[in-house]
Amino acid sequence: MRVFRWFIGLIIIAAFLVINFVVFTNIPFNYKLINVLLFCSLFILIRVVKGPSVADRIVAIDILGILIIGICAILAIALDRSYFIDIGIAWGLQSFIGALALAKFLEGRSLDA
Repeated sequence: MRVFRWFIGLIIIAAFLVINFVVFTNIPFNYKLINVLLFCSLFILIRVVKGPSVADRIVAIDILGILIIGICAILAIALDRSYFIDIGIAWGLQSFIGALALAKFLEGRSLDA
């Protein structure tokens, strides 16, 4: 059953990539990359909801933050707006501080020590 689920997932991912990169030929490459990152975000959100443990959910939220930073960077390049880079930097700093706070919370320590 596990191999079957992996196979179905592989078929879905391959179908998405074929549709995104072969069928839609008139879309600029930057927007195709944003589509890929949004598709990856869907899988990450599934992991956040169904994560077997709290640590898995925290890692998934960190990965989601990295994907958002990537989307901001691609949007900055595609739209030629530099404030998307600032948003990405602020998101990265906030994600790092949040990850440290959650790690200390899971360890059982207080946040002030």
